[in-house]
Amino acid sequence: MSVTLPPLFLERMQSLLGDEYPDFAASYDHPRYAGIRINTLKISPDAFKSVSPFPLQPVPWCSTGYYTEEGQKPGKHPYYHAGLYYIQEPSAMAPAEALNVQPGDRVLDLCAAPGGKSTQLAAKLQGSGVLVTNDISDQRTKALAKNIELYGIKNAVVLNETPERIREAFPGYFNKILIDAPCSGEGMFRKDEAMARQWETHSVEVCSAMQRDILMAAAGMLAPGGTIVYSTCTFAPEENEAQIAEFLTRCPEFEVVSLPPEWGIAKGHPHWLTAEFIEPESMAFTSEAAARTADTGRLWPHLIEGEGHFVAVLRHTGQAGSDRHHASPERVLNASAAEDKADSAAGRTVEDKAARLHKGKGKTQGPEKRDKRSSGKRAGTDSGELLTVWEQFAEQHLTEDAVPSAAFPVFFGTNLYLSPVEPERLNGLKTVRPGWYAGTVKNGRFVPGQPLASALKPEQCLRSVNLALDDHEAVKYLKGETLQLSAERLSCVNAAPPKGYVLVCVNGYSLGWGKWQDGMLKNEYPPGWRWT
Repeated sequence: MSVTLPPLFLERMQSLLGDEYPDFAASYDHPRYAGIRINTLKISPDAFKSVSPFPLQPVPWCSTGYYTEEGQKPGKHPYYHAGLYYIQEPSAMAPAEALNVQPGDRVLDLCAAPGGKSTQLAAKLQGSGVLVTNDISDQRTKALAKNIELYGIKNAVVLNETPERIREAFPGYFNKILIDAPCSGEGMFRKDEAMARQWETHSVEVCSAMQRDILMAAAGMLAPGGTIVYSTCTFAPEENEAQIAEFLTRCPEFEVVSLPPEWGIAKGHPHWLTAEFIEPESMAFTSEAAARTADTGRLWPHLIEGEGHFVAVLRHTGQAGSDRHHASPERVLNASAAEDKADSAAGRTVEDKAARLHKGKGKTQGPEKRDKRSSGKRAGTDSGELLTVWEQFAEQHLTEDAVPSAAFPVFFGTNLYLSPVEPERLNGLKTVRPGWYAGTVKNGRFVPGQPLASALKPEQCLRSVNLALDDHEAVKYLKGETLQLSAERLSCVNAAPPKGYVLVCVNGYSLGWGKWQDGMLKNEYPPGWRWT
């Protein structure tokens, strides 16, 4: 076995899998699988396949996902910097696919960093509807925000909050919610051996308590008839089938929806929800609810080409349901006992548990360098002058359809965001990005931001230039170099003069801004994004 696995983990998996265990253990000697997912906000799968620099094999459960061969380096290509694809482990593509997001949906990605599943959800929205993407870790939201920006997403809000606080601001608001829950990470041991070494510190009981709270908070944010997808990258039934069975017991207005059979994903294991496999104290569910977990899905590394995952699709039936406080007293007591046991195992007091659930409530830093609990200013009399500067820039550099007409202008200082939600909803929330970052006003002039460029197409700008791959022009730009370009290389529409901001593209796909004057293209690609 090429990966050193904890003996207690192997012993438990042998007990769970029985005759399947030898095949499961042998899978850790196989190479791990790598993949990319096409960003359909920028390019269609068919169009990408015609220009792909490396061979692709389709992922069965994701129509935009492809396996890449070992040794390929998809992160070292200008198309990656253009946001044409996201590098993603194939099994991790299944949860967002199972949510079945449609344009116009109101979507919440509750545990989102670093943002792979958020970019997948955004691509399905196709710029219509709302995506609220959140992570409780202020450090991890930095990567989340950058991925939202790199992949050209106009209709997303990035939060750094607890589920409970988001529920207060968005009660019954979303019709699709993804919970890629924090877990003990057993399914990622082959991909990341460090997770195997840390396994004993990632208590299944502690993770289960967090997952329970997150699920119940999500139920309070879901509109009647909506859908929650709950997923983990672990094998432990306490974090998977048991979580779903307990949720169905507390919330009988939900049903489990089977995954499409053509995906080739194995069914759940309700027979593991017995005292033979899990602690009786954690069994806060009815036998009927346990049986319904057979329609959940498990991705096993010995059965599919990917790592270990669990996926459950929970659909609200549209009927009024019972609040968690109206559940059977015996069941609520059992749930409380499980929570207390998890905290006791970790040596935590009640105060420690409260601190954990509200972790990350300090300040976060974004481009405007200020505390995000401030709500900002919606464009109005106080920010009218700043808004005028932006409108002048848009008139001189963009076409009329470049900016969504329904967006709410929000200023933090002199930084402008175009939000898909009413700014008042974000009051009091730690907001990393209230919307699409357009740019900032400096010395009476509007300076466009990189996220604005990332989400634009060349036909939406009055000036654009197409750099070639063959002579390494695109790589030079991505490294921050100034380029010499004649005015004839620029594409100017509506008789726009060549001087000014130019959308720089590679083979027709946006990379960032340049500023052209007298045959020179000054590089505006941000230092933190550059090719290294």
